[in-house]
Amino acid sequence: MITSAQMRAARALAGIDQKALAEKAGLSVPTIQRMEASEGTVRGVVDSLTKVIQAFADLGVEIIGEGQASAVGGRGVRLKAPGSEG
Repeated sequence: MITSAQMRAARALAGIDQKALAEKAGLSVPTIQRMEASEGTVRGVVDSLTKVIQAFADLGVEIIGEGQASAVGGRGVRLKAPGSEG
């Protein structure tokens, strides 16, 4: 659904800290900290993950899933798979 690296990158793009994200998503700061400390895909309650993704959308940051195209286009950043060329 969303990786910890995506969360940190999305926060950086939005120019907000963990506290601001927690407030925007209606979650606690420790919840955001746990999510961002995850290895790979963030584990957590689906409702919390949904709130984080919606908070980023409200801030104008689109979370793009693995192999998924951007729904609205525009500028963006995507990680390449390790070892891929290009």
